Amino acid sequence: MADLLSATPTLSFQRPVTLAPYVSPSERVAVVTGANQGLGFGIVKGLCEQFDGYIYLTARDKKKGAEALQALKDMKVCKHPEKLRFHELNVLNEEHTDDFYYHLKKEHGGIDILVNNAAIAYKVGSTVPFAEQVENTIRTNYLAVVRTCVFLFPLLRRHGRVVNLSSSAGHLSSISNYELKKRLLEDCQTEKKLTDIMYEVMDITKEHPKAHVEMGWPDSAYAISKIGVNLLTRIYQKKFDSELGDQDRVINAVHPGYVATNMSSYMGNVNIFEAAKAPIHLALLPPHVKQPRGQFVWSNCSIVEWDAPEKPTRPQVYKHINVTHPREYVKVYSVPGVTTRAQG
Repeated sequence: MADLLSATPTLSFQRPVTLAPYVSPSERVAVVTGANQGLGFGIVKGLCEQFDGYIYLTARDKKKGAEALQALKDMKVCKHPEKLRFHELNVLNEEHTDDFYYHLKKEHGGIDILVNNAAIAYKVGSTVPFAEQVENTIRTNYLAVVRTCVFLFPLLRRHGRVVNLSSSAGHLSSISNYELKKRLLEDCQTEKKLTDIMYEVMDITKEHPKAHVEMGWPDSAYAISKIGVNLLTRIYQKKFDSELGDQDRVINAVHPGYVATNMSSYMGNVNIFEAAKAPIHLALLPPHVKQPRGQFVWSNCSIVEWDAPEKPTRPQVYKHINVTHPREYVKVYSVPGVTTRAQG
């Protein structure tokens, strides 16, 4: 397995693929990473209700992936349950990504929707050394997104839609140093330059655990990784428009809200099915949409200026999930790795 830290490809890496100019809605393909639990599971469920094509629920654990797939089928919400598929995919494993590429190419000839959801976040108060937190978080949340995009973008058909799950923590205002902001906005015009900066952050935290703060970075490995994801989204859209303008490929980043998942220790105020609405909206954007394109989208589907001096106050779009009121929970799904409650 190639190490992401030494072998992260860029979009200059391409494979010759002949894509069909048009496929019927029933033959389109959607892929969601990290989808055996949490928000990824919610996104797959929402797509099952609206999307007519094939949907790939991917996860690194075969057993948990199969259980999640069966849970979705048991809910009986899928328009086409026979088109719901599971495929093993550890986004950190190059062989997995490569195998998945060839599987999709052979079975479908291309894809139409890619949702990069797989991510990690260390708990507040984690005793893991910060340098290790930064390396592992950037590897998973940023470098693995780059790799997934590079491997699967050649399969992305006309009107393809890409959604990068991000966070309000990745708003540029999280950076306190003006010169660092300027460097990111003006100097990072390619994913290679941005990736070099992500490596730089990993290196400086190894030298001193607070060196990144002195440079102006937020004191959060997760926030740093999502700043990278948000800027990467901009870079890729510019590349789509300049090199593949007639293909109408669109990529956006989305802050889904503070979601009640294992990542947030279930402290979030939005359940996974409500939080999935904005990512699904972006995945199903119609052809030739004017905006959003390469933008940062909030949980209420509004476009947020990523480089604004301040990020917006978190909008209270959804009511707080209150476990003391059982009437709000008509159905309870308790599947291994997918424990959540659906509002009635």
